[in-house]
Amino acid sequence: MSMLVLAAGIGPAVAGPPYQSDDPEPTDFGHFEIYSFDKGAFGRSGSSSASGLDFNYGAAPDLQLTAVVPFGYDAPSDGPSAFGPGNVELAAKYKLIHQDTLGLDVSVFPRVFLPSPSQTGDPYASILVPIWLQKDWGSTSAFGGGGCQFSLHDAAKNFCLYGATVTRQVFNDLQLGVEVFHQTSDGNGAPPSTTLGIGARYDLDDHYHLLGYVARGLENVSQTGSWAWYASVLFTY
Repeated sequence: MSMLVLAAGIGPAVAGPPYQSDDPEPTDFGHFEIYSFDKGAFGRSGSSSASGLDFNYGAAPDLQLTAVVPFGYDAPSDGPSAFGPGNVELAAKYKLIHQDTLGLDVSVFPRVFLPSPSQTGDPYASILVPIWLQKDWGSTSAFGGGGCQFSLHDAAKNFCLYGATVTRQVFNDLQLGVEVFHQTSDGNGAPPSTTLGIGARYDLDDHYHLLGYVARGLENVSQTGSWAWYASVLFTY
């Protein structure tokens, strides 16, 4: 389960995916962003992965509505494998502060995780309440922030996460970035984890985009996973 937690984080200048940190920029009003993704983690204790769809819709100016539907696969080294629906996520991102007025973009992005009917997810609901910030300098952007996830079943399983990412548009169709991400213990026997990751986004055209990310564990890697990855095709319209 600890490696699945690491993989779960792995959601231009939009950012957010492929990074574990999010950015404060909501989907444009009246437009869609749909990610078809695969993500996972592996290490000495086994591997876990999840594939699915991440739907985002600009429901109003400064307001994005999100739904994520994942299917997970968990293969621990000391037990049987499992496959099934993960925790469906419902979220709303609202931009509170605009960079052109106060120097920073700031958004809240509360997220509800519904109970999973399979062993690949959490059988209980939880809520993540983060704040995300961003500052741009031409073709370079820095974004990050964090928040805490609260279990609606067991307060001992609450944990917090923090991340910081810097991206640069190196060509008109290619963006590269680097990220540091940290998660505290989740109360399931998993210790804190810290990862260092690199990501890329390649724009095939205005509607189709390729995203990739790989991260190396830096802390407690034998329990939380040595490596994590994320790959997706993004459709925008």
